[in-house]
Amino acid sequence: MMLRYALQSIRHRRGAFLGSLIALMCAAALITACGTLLETGLRGRIAPERYAAAPLVISADQNVHQTTVEKKKGRTRVKHKAKPVTERAWLPESTLRTVRALPGVKAATPELTFMAVALLPNGPSKTSSSSSTTSTTSTSSPWNASGAAELAATARTEGASGVSNASDASLDARARVRSATRGAKVTNTVDASRRADSPPELRPDTASTSYGHSWDSASLTPFKLTQGRAPVAPTDLVIDQALATRAHVGLGARLTVQSTQSPRTYTITGIAAPGAGGRLNQQTSLFFSTAEAARLAARPGQVAAIGVTPEIGTNQAQLAAALRKALAGSSAQVSMGEARGPVEFLDAAGARVKLVSLGGAIGGTALLVALLVVVGTFALSIQQRHRELALLRAIAATPRQMRRLISREALIVGAVAGVLGSLAGLLLGAWLHGRFVEMGAVPATLERAVSVFPMAAAVAATLLAAWGASRISARRISRIRPAEAMAEASVERHPARGRIIVGLVVLTAGAVLVAVLSALRTEASSTPVTLLSVVILSVAVALLGPVVVRAAAVLLSGPLGVSGPGGRLATANLRGNAARMAAAATPLALLIGMTCTVLFVQPTLGDAARAQTRDGIRADWVLAAQGPGVPDEAARRVRALPGVAAATEIVHSTVRVGLDKYAAQGVTPGGLARTWNPDVTSGSIERFSTDNATEARFAAVSELAADQLGLHPGSRLRLTLGDGTPATLAVAAVYARGLGFGDITLPHDLLARHMDNPLASAVLVSLDQSGPSVTHSELASSVREFPGISVLTRSSVDGIQADKQQSNAEVNYLAMGLVLAFTAIAVVNTLAMSVSERVREFAMLRLAGATRRQVLRMLRAEALAVLLIAAVLGSGISLAVLTAFSIGMTGSAAPTVVPLGYATVVGVAALLALGATAVPGRIALKPRPVEVATARQ
Repeated sequence: MMLRYALQSIRHRRGAFLGSLIALMCAAALITACGTLLETGLRGRIAPERYAAAPLVISADQNVHQTTVEKKKGRTRVKHKAKPVTERAWLPESTLRTVRALPGVKAATPELTFMAVALLPNGPSKTSSSSSTTSTTSTSSPWNASGAAELAATARTEGASGVSNASDASLDARARVRSATRGAKVTNTVDASRRADSPPELRPDTASTSYGHSWDSASLTPFKLTQGRAPVAPTDLVIDQALATRAHVGLGARLTVQSTQSPRTYTITGIAAPGAGGRLNQQTSLFFSTAEAARLAARPGQVAAIGVTPEIGTNQAQLAAALRKALAGSSAQVSMGEARGPVEFLDAAGARVKLVSLGGAIGGTALLVALLVVVGTFALSIQQRHRELALLRAIAATPRQMRRLISREALIVGAVAGVLGSLAGLLLGAWLHGRFVEMGAVPATLERAVSVFPMAAAVAATLLAAWGASRISARRISRIRPAEAMAEASVERHPARGRIIVGLVVLTAGAVLVAVLSALRTEASSTPVTLLSVVILSVAVALLGPVVVRAAAVLLSGPLGVSGPGGRLATANLRGNAARMAAAATPLALLIGMTCTVLFVQPTLGDAARAQTRDGIRADWVLAAQGPGVPDEAARRVRALPGVAAATEIVHSTVRVGLDKYAAQGVTPGGLARTWNPDVTSGSIERFSTDNATEARFAAVSELAADQLGLHPGSRLRLTLGDGTPATLAVAAVYARGLGFGDITLPHDLLARHMDNPLASAVLVSLDQSGPSVTHSELASSVREFPGISVLTRSSVDGIQADKQQSNAEVNYLAMGLVLAFTAIAVVNTLAMSVSERVREFAMLRLAGATRRQVLRMLRAEALAVLLIAAVLGSGISLAVLTAFSIGMTGSAAPTVVPLGYATVVGVAALLALGATAVPGRIALKPRPVEVATARQ
């Protein structure tokens, strides 16, 4: 019977339930979209391409392992944990002999995989032949593309967070190349010797990720020659058909390639394409002769992987088991089937973790926001039906029957909203995944996974949220005595004491979270607490809202009173209908608080990092590249110039200490104090510089790393490099500018040898002030034969943000933008519901003599009052959270707030509030007052 009553109630009061339906639909869509991201991270398929023709692939373990033994109450527990490394781990070449000796192995093909990017003509040079010309170049191209500004940006990373700056070497290399075509502009002087008839400038091929291989491993795809011959000489090159078409080159053409060494020009001797069963959609392959591939890989005695072809009739699973047994005790792992994909595409495998954390973080935040919004929407809906529900209590409906009726109404609305919203969420998830791929946050090689599980979870979450919201909202109306029901319906009473107590408890919890946030010093740990703090404080605002609105009404009575009858009516409504006004102010405060927090977290971190970088770089000039980086030979050329005191090469990677990940930079030790000042607080940077000159023995660490790891000068630092190689160094210095320069600084050669891209992200050049002066032209001339190398002044470094940090910021903005859009819809929804149900009130005002214009002025005054209350509350929440975040991350209690950005946020909130009030208000005023007043309620 209750189900029939619930259906009738929904049918006769569609308007009261429409707002709840819209809120729940949006929540279901968000949860489904986040669920598809989460599922893609867990089950997304990574199809092999290069290894498509190799049934079995042997590769090195890409994880760092840790085993802990815990003894509690006489019981021993052994825990095994593993975390991935960011660079490609390599196998010893001796593994090849072990594999080939195994029965059932027909062929074992070694694979070398290394960075190799084709440099294509960028059109004829447009520089004039005058003695000195000024040209405009992109700071993002030469600086961000090489990643040099990562000195200021990617310092503190830990891959656990969905909105973290997790470093991935493969994605970083691609980000450098992509950034070559965009960025802000800086004016640089171009050397006079560049003439109009000089060769065309070269640009990196950015169509897809590009790798170099030995032609010996072409059979792993398999690649077949469609034209020409295989490479034999060191200058021979075979390219894939897609690159030949894209670059408009054929046999005999000359093609410059930037690899792990200096750029070199090769002769195209062949063009190849994947054979039957092979495909190459997500990468470009360049094939070199055996000797040249070994030189470029620069990994003597090692192989990247081994492709195994079984003998005819050999069971692959049994052979895989035999291989695992034969290779037991080594780092080698055997993969078959779709497990080969993660071996080939390390970035896709790493993106799984990022998507899981990202989907979980967004989904969790969306669920909390949805619950807060839906509770407010249901509370407003029940408040609008207070007279009807009170009448049911007056005619002897029991509290249990009231709760069951309201719960069934909520479940019906929740079920419809969940189904419709989850269907829309599939489309939203597809769009979101596509945007992440375009941004480079998720590689295209990780295919999107779609199933019914996210939809089912969204429907279940929506039903649970609707049921919970209805129970919370119906608590008061179901508990009052029948005799009080009608009086309760006609006059709004003060909020219950229990509500105020719970609100104060939640407010205290929010304050504790803010205090905890001020002590967190890594972005991975602070980001989720930042968002959670905003939501918890917004919950406190929702619970204490009626009290806050009544207090605000007292303060605003003067300003509103001078605005005429409409203002005085608005003041009366603020006092007499505080619960309704609080329900409208809560999502508006959440919108302002959440938006300001999301917008200003990155500027707060970025400004502090840039300040540390600006103060810490002593170089007079900076070399940067449009392509993958600055070759070592270019740095040597500059270092050999008379008048150059030091040239410091910088590379960036990540290392693990235990299982914890830290951003690391490698710097050339010689003359380091002339180019770099990290603000050493203990130890000596000179010791790092001199004692690492011949052998990598010392490291420098930030104060954060020193505190977390218990290090001081002289301590032993045991870490795992990016490719899984262990290393032990002594700590030479502890420095304060870790936010700008990373938490661990290692000798350049040590770090670069274990990176997929060993090219320098930047070279800091310091001049000898007592020697001959070196001009910009002389520096540019010394590196002219290296395509894409730019010479920048130190002043141009200031204000340039790392491309990777900006990319991560865009991902964060997009992800949280969905939650903010949902909140904005909730604001409009709540305000529209609040106004549309006041038709009778407006009619009575007009019958009492108020004009249509006066009623609209009253609504505008109410909307502005609600906006002011929400802006103060939301801004206060955001300021408290941002200040705590700034204290923890930068040590300063002064977060960066962009005035124009803040004004835009409040302006958009004002437009939403006024628009969502004016439009329903005009509609509500259309009926004749007499007809409305005499109509049946």
